[in-house]
Amino acid sequence: MPQIGWLEILSVVIIAILVLGPKEFPIALKKIGTYIGKFKNTISNFQKEVSSVTKEVDLEEEFVTKNDKIKKDNNNNG
Repeated sequence: MPQIGWLEILSVVIIAILVLGPKEFPIALKKIGTYIGKFKNTISNFQKEVSSVTKEVDLEEEFVTKNDKIKKDNNNNG
């Protein structure tokens, strides 16, 4: 995985200031921050949904397994 150093970050910031101008640069940073926040929130919600579905499936499998075991025990005892 590539690592970004301070020199690269500084270069990107300087180029962004030159391209956008000093007045538009803070606005662009704010928009980028908002988009990153929304993206993180979306990923977090997705992970929660996957986790809850996984738990439901695990509980369902556990229920079916226990139910089958009870039926077999009843058939063996009855």
